[in-house]
Amino acid sequence: MYFCYVDESGGMIAGGATTARPDGRHGMDWQPELDELRRREALARRMGGAEKVARQHAGGRLTVRERIDRLLDAGSFHEIGAIAGVAEYDDDGELTDLTPANFVFGRGRIDGRPVIVAGDDFTVRGGSADANIKEKHDLAERMAHDLRLPLVRLVEGSGGGGSVKTIETTGRANVPGLAGWEMAVRNLGVVPRVGLGLGSVAGLGAADLATTHYSVLVEGTGALFVAGPPVVQRIGQDVDKQDLGGTRTHTRSGAVDQAAASEEEAFDYARRFLSYLPSSVHETPPRGPRNDDPERREPFLLSAVPRDLRKPYKMRAIVEAVVDRGSFFEMGRDFGRAILTGLARLDGWPVALMAGDPYHYGGAWTADTCDKIIRFVDLAQTFHLPVVHLVDCPGFLIGRQAEEQATIRHGARAIAAIWQATTPWCAVIVRNAFGVAGAAHQPGGRLSYRYAWPSGHWGSLPLEGGIEAAYRADLDAAEDRAAKLAEIEQRLTRLQSPFRSAETFWIEEIIDPRDTRPLLCEFANLAAPLRETGPSSWTEMRP
Repeated sequence: MYFCYVDESGGMIAGGATTARPDGRHGMDWQPELDELRRREALARRMGGAEKVARQHAGGRLTVRERIDRLLDAGSFHEIGAIAGVAEYDDDGELTDLTPANFVFGRGRIDGRPVIVAGDDFTVRGGSADANIKEKHDLAERMAHDLRLPLVRLVEGSGGGGSVKTIETTGRANVPGLAGWEMAVRNLGVVPRVGLGLGSVAGLGAADLATTHYSVLVEGTGALFVAGPPVVQRIGQDVDKQDLGGTRTHTRSGAVDQAAASEEEAFDYARRFLSYLPSSVHETPPRGPRNDDPERREPFLLSAVPRDLRKPYKMRAIVEAVVDRGSFFEMGRDFGRAILTGLARLDGWPVALMAGDPYHYGGAWTADTCDKIIRFVDLAQTFHLPVVHLVDCPGFLIGRQAEEQATIRHGARAIAAIWQATTPWCAVIVRNAFGVAGAAHQPGGRLSYRYAWPSGHWGSLPLEGGIEAAYRADLDAAEDRAAKLAEIEQRLTRLQSPFRSAETFWIEEIIDPRDTRPLLCEFANLAAPLRETGPSSWTEMRP
């Protein structure tokens, strides 16, 4: 059969003959190219090859493709750029092999909601820059931003960072730069960004894991560091990767939020975290299941706080009692331990919850606690989460260590974070609220809800120690110093009654602790229509 191409006037430009096929088709479709595409896709799915995949499994780690399959809803992954990589051709120009880029990304769904997922392939050059294509990283971030979808990063290796072998492969040393990084930073103010450290994570990969709203590191196999043990050894520190950057180190340093016992558990943490958040700042957090009575009253709350101010109590039990059953999702448990932070639901509405923990420094704010508060309030402000603060704060931590750590500077930033927040806020003073830190239990200059339990105890500073300074002359003149001190303390304690404050409207409401949940659920329902979408007015976005 003869064919020809013609111009617009009908004149022939070129012609030729087709090749007949046994099935009667004339070879004019694109099936050969599709066959070639499938061949290249199959080569890409080999990743670094059978030996490298086996080594990954032997180390107790999944491959990047297995991770994506287990994180996302079944069959929902749509990969982009699967056949990008380094190809080899024979003398006739025919493809003989393909080593894929060590970065796999695309669209998928988690619990039915669309997300962007991107993961490092450690089987190809250990996740280093030698086998990376920067544009894939950039497009993943751009898609998350422009499609307004959460981004989940599965990090292992240097995450696109460098390798000294790059000097030899490129024939030069690069001047350090972070081209494209601006989109990752910008995404912190636009979409939820989740990082899962699923192996050794170093250099730029470590920065990628830290530049998130929520991060998880897997125990035993995950480790995070700016530089690994071989490099650190050069400065005289001989440590293994777990001692240097394992979960014990970094859940306490605050570099990661959560340790996971397995990769599967890390995926569960990511799914649950995202369930509380909107897909982007252009939406409000979705309401969850309403399977707990908003009017539920817990009898044990009446005696949850001891009368003896020196005795601690279990704040987590109080939190679990007032939020929807099983909904409290704690974040950063081992860092800044004087305050609990986490996401929860009240009558189905997602909220950001903070609560003082008297088991650690009596609830006094340390430098780490202040940093934890800053990041958490930023999360709430960015994604339109109302804040509930169960208050027990005797002030900033005092002493030489606190001064050496510049606690007051960190504290000033924490107060500024709270004061700048515009999201709806409800404070419940459970026990202590003293000093400058105690004053930061709610934003200033705007309406916020506030209640106090009968156990509420507040002032410019606690009586303990303060009496010695304020009444030194009286104590020095007393015949019985101890008796005089007890007399003054008893007198001031009576005056410190929360009812005295309520008489002058310095505290708006003193409530039965058992009414806390119904009042918080009412707050959540009143706050829901007040949530406004869009980028936060707080422009200083911090990882």
